Amino acid sequence: MSSAIAAAGKPSGSASAIVGTSARGYHTLKIDGYWCTKVTPTGEFLQSSQFSVGGRCWRINYYPNGMDSQTAGYISIYLKLDEIATEDVKAMFTIGFAKRLPWPWACTPVSVFGGEQMRGYPKFIKREDLEKSEYLKDDSFTIRCEIVDICTKEARAPKFVTVPPPQLNQHLGDLLKTGKGADVVFEVGGESIAAHRCVLASRSSVFNVELFGAMKEGNTASVIRIDDMEAQVFKALLYFAYTDSLLETEKEDEEAMYPHLLVAADMYDMERLKLICEEKLCEHIKIDSVPTILALAEKYHCNGLKKACFDFLSCPARRSAVVSTDGFKHLYKSFPSLVMELISMPSPP
Repeated sequence: MSSAIAAAGKPSGSASAIVGTSARGYHTLKIDGYWCTKVTPTGEFLQSSQFSVGGRCWRINYYPNGMDSQTAGYISIYLKLDEIATEDVKAMFTIGFAKRLPWPWACTPVSVFGGEQMRGYPKFIKREDLEKSEYLKDDSFTIRCEIVDICTKEARAPKFVTVPPPQLNQHLGDLLKTGKGADVVFEVGGESIAAHRCVLASRSSVFNVELFGAMKEGNTASVIRIDDMEAQVFKALLYFAYTDSLLETEKEDEEAMYPHLLVAADMYDMERLKLICEEKLCEHIKIDSVPTILALAEKYHCNGLKKACFDFLSCPARRSAVVSTDGFKHLYKSFPSLVMELISMPSPP
């Protein structure tokens, strides 16, 4: 027996590893118009926009009057995994007022998220305590949720080849910037802008008809004059046509740019750009801007933007403030049926 073991030589071996990794991030949620949110019944919640930490999608559920009868005097805050997970997701998280320092992670337990499960604070704060606190200012307060997404996975073999991300959009953007090979020129607002017929025709049915529908053979150096658009707006339209992304704009100019860009997107039948502008304008709905944005939504059939305006105006206090503005008077002159629809909108219970 011993001779047989000796003849077998050295034992073979193998090894593997379990690698623990984590991704950390945070999301701030501003509750603007706190007193309006108080009309939300117990058990019903308002939801944050979707955000990502660790490659996973999350949302925060805000219950202004608690999530059940036992927490009716409190504000309840919950974190929810906003995706279908094939396995349980482990994470540590804290939720607190943005002004507070984050709690030490060593004191934070690991929570498991899966299916429709939520984790959070049923008695985040008593409403009466919040209303007396420094956290509620100008009818708003901000909370911050910090998340550490924990995952363990089997170690992978070394990777010897790294494939770079796609660069087509960058290359097409460079083509627009340099004008190399351009075969059409647009005169817009006193500026000459060179472009490429094939690129524009592939991105817009309107450009396709304009550039190829009635184009005469050999007319490759034509100049097309556009009188009803600013040069900067047309440049942003072309940039999106080439790169499928928005042209970077100064923060203070965004609110003024998006309405014009939405009109341009509608004019050239670029639906995705139009929806992006709708989404951006939803972030700029305020007392002084909502009449103009609502008129824009009605004229250009932007249903999502119109719903966002109506949701903003569902608060009676906001609606009263908007009615007294000059913008509302112009809205009434241009779209009286829309104003009647707004006036007849039922108030929250």
